[in-house]
Amino acid sequence: MEVSRIRALRGPNLWGRHTAIEAIINCAESERSIADISGFEARLRERFPGLSALKSRGSKLPIPLAHVLEQCAIDLQAQAGCPVTFGRTVETTEAGVYQVVVEYSEEEVGRLAFKLASQLCQAALDDTTFDLDDALFKLRDLDEDLRLGPSTGAIVYAAVARGVPYRRLTTGSMVQFGWGSKQRRILAAETDRSNAVAEAIAQDKMLTKDLLDAAGVPVPKGRPVADLEDAWATAQELGLPVVVKPQDGNQGKGVTVNVKSYDHLKIAYAAAEEISDEVMVERFMPGHDFRLLVVNDYVVAAARRDPPHVIGDGKHTIRELVDQVNSDPRRGTGHATTLTKIRFDDIALARLALQNYNAESVPPRGARVVLRNNANLSTGGTATDVTEDVHPEVAARAVAAAKMIGLDICGVDVVCESLHEPLEDQNGGVVEVNAAPGLRMHLAPSFGKARPVGEAIVGGMFAEGENGRIPVVAVAGTNGKTTTVRLISHLFTQSGKRVGMTNSDGVYIEGKRIDTGDCSGPKSARNVLAHPDVDAAVLETARGGILREGLAFDRCNVAVVTNIGLGDHLGLNYIRTVEELSVVKRVIVENVATDGYAVLNAADPNVVTMAEACPGKVIFFAHDKHHPVLTAHRARGQRVVYVEAGEIVAVEGRRKQRYPLVNIPLTRNGILGFQVENAMGAIAAAWGLGLDIDVVRAGLATFINDAATAPGRFNMFDYRGATLIADYGHNPDAIIALVSAIEQLPATRRCVVISGAGDRRDEDIRQQTEILGDVFDEVVLYEDQCQRGRADGEVLKLLRDGLANAKRAKQTQEIRGEFKAIDAALANLKAGELCLVLIDQVDEALEYIAKRVAEG
Repeated sequence: MEVSRIRALRGPNLWGRHTAIEAIINCAESERSIADISGFEARLRERFPGLSALKSRGSKLPIPLAHVLEQCAIDLQAQAGCPVTFGRTVETTEAGVYQVVVEYSEEEVGRLAFKLASQLCQAALDDTTFDLDDALFKLRDLDEDLRLGPSTGAIVYAAVARGVPYRRLTTGSMVQFGWGSKQRRILAAETDRSNAVAEAIAQDKMLTKDLLDAAGVPVPKGRPVADLEDAWATAQELGLPVVVKPQDGNQGKGVTVNVKSYDHLKIAYAAAEEISDEVMVERFMPGHDFRLLVVNDYVVAAARRDPPHVIGDGKHTIRELVDQVNSDPRRGTGHATTLTKIRFDDIALARLALQNYNAESVPPRGARVVLRNNANLSTGGTATDVTEDVHPEVAARAVAAAKMIGLDICGVDVVCESLHEPLEDQNGGVVEVNAAPGLRMHLAPSFGKARPVGEAIVGGMFAEGENGRIPVVAVAGTNGKTTTVRLISHLFTQSGKRVGMTNSDGVYIEGKRIDTGDCSGPKSARNVLAHPDVDAAVLETARGGILREGLAFDRCNVAVVTNIGLGDHLGLNYIRTVEELSVVKRVIVENVATDGYAVLNAADPNVVTMAEACPGKVIFFAHDKHHPVLTAHRARGQRVVYVEAGEIVAVEGRRKQRYPLVNIPLTRNGILGFQVENAMGAIAAAWGLGLDIDVVRAGLATFINDAATAPGRFNMFDYRGATLIADYGHNPDAIIALVSAIEQLPATRRCVVISGAGDRRDEDIRQQTEILGDVFDEVVLYEDQCQRGRADGEVLKLLRDGLANAKRAKQTQEIRGEFKAIDAALANLKAGELCLVLIDQVDEALEYIAKRVAEG
């Protein structure tokens, strides 16, 4: 068994909406049915007893080793605690070669699971050992390291439940919610509106106390100290017991409370000094430790925190009792679990000594042994929800503290006997204010009710009814994608929105290109959706990106499929037929929002079938108003777009919108049939988006199909009285469309300059010149440096073969180099003639042509 390729599908894809690892697996003939491998399944289950039942997709089909690998990768993740269930194994057109798809929750965990599953299968084949416990430990450890912590996860889950899209920007806790100009970002429990100055104030404990005191919030007396002796002197001035804490710190690190002796203070001072050079000593407030969570000026949760402790049973030592508590699966070593393990250190031992215990003492039954007075969860404490106990005056003091510091999300630490009465009435006070507060104690308290704090934070970031989304249009098809994308973007711009656009020419923000090359994949789309100046996104979505990585978005408002036709790039990535290609292109339709639209070409049968997969509604378009698909759709009261009497007509019920072709320069008064289709697709998309009809009309009238607006898309030039057309057509369907348009243009003689893309099938390259040879008088064939995997001369031969039975072409030339071929064609071009140049290097060739035209 050989793994030849592994990909991570990071968005909705050919197989579904799951993020997944996709691999190409080559199985030897003996591995295509595990029933033929003597004792294999028994050896496999011996090594992995928890393996699920192995079932083929067909009841009588053999189970290949590739499917076993799939099931092992899923079950290894599941037993390591990863919530995955989906997998699929499909045999390709090559015998013994399979596509294996395995869901993942974290990409690196999925990759590791695949690797370990391969090792497991090989061990069963070779009858060698496999350490299952070690494999599960590695997966669990990696997953814990990579997955979102409880605080960030709660916010993300709340956002997802509300329909807000999200994207992790790092492997840590930096997350983007929403898209474009409506996006927000968080870092754990901090938002992009959490004030950096406020965070700095919250870390400076003395400054915090001064500001809170000025705001009338009760705080304990205390001050910074210079050294240990100064700390002891301050403690005596304030009166024991005291609290020793770092002046700059968070999460309770280095804080020791209820310090009653010099020896205890010495240990506490050392612990604080490890966190900060500046140490504070303040009066100890008796009572319980409470945390109030303030979000956007509201107390949304409160918890009483108890210090780490054990209860004696008269049998076990304190160390053994701690081990028992730490065995709770909710307790971990970091912040990924709901509770943290209790640890023995100098502070814990000092606290035991104050109670006349040590680690090996056996406390009597029922005795409460405290290992730390600090009640933070991060030091092993527990939490009890007391949200419903908060007195309005206590809540008001917590909100005042957060506002005085300037934090939108704030953890306010209060010490008092009870939250049922005002702080001033019980000598209680605010002892600390925290930026980026941990949410664990509110999400999964040790006792009491969990609170929806994630929802509260998301509610603070997005107003009621908002989900952080901007309009997203995805465009797929064989031909016409780029022009349709550009036209829809132009219509959006006319409506006043700032548009982000991706296509095969680059990435554009507000009409300015910020990246070049073929940018029709998910990476470029994600860049647009992350750009803060984008109010709407129009994304060319090519088959290659869908196969390679999936979509960059979870759903779109409008999906446009221009056509499938004879297809393109067939034979690559196991996509061999137009039907299989249509399944790939259909992915954008499958991920239309339920209140969105799929805009589909009714004249293309493979596009029509996509309507069944659309979760939203469908708008069909076609030249012929009497097309059966349009007629049936219109009879059901649905939206259709067609051409009638020189106008594009959009119809729903009795309502009609008319767009005269004479006012749509792109179509050249309707002569360019393929541009009429592109215009219909764009009009339908604008309709689905709810754009104003007058805005659409103005946009159509001002969209000029020149080399600057739509480079390589039927760009026309006047060269010495001759018509020169530059186009990026590079497949048979595109050539047919071009020929149909060119035959309507007057010309005394026609010449075409063409090369072929080497990554197409032989028959696709050959068919292009078969079509052109019947329409043009002269054909100039050229070959450039980039042949996309073909040997020198191979593409030229295929093009030449296509001309073997040409009905019209009598002259042919073969030239090395695109620009030289253009020169050769222009040298013989006379007034009244027409030359079509099928360019390869779009920007460079158009620049060269413009230069030649300017020279005259």
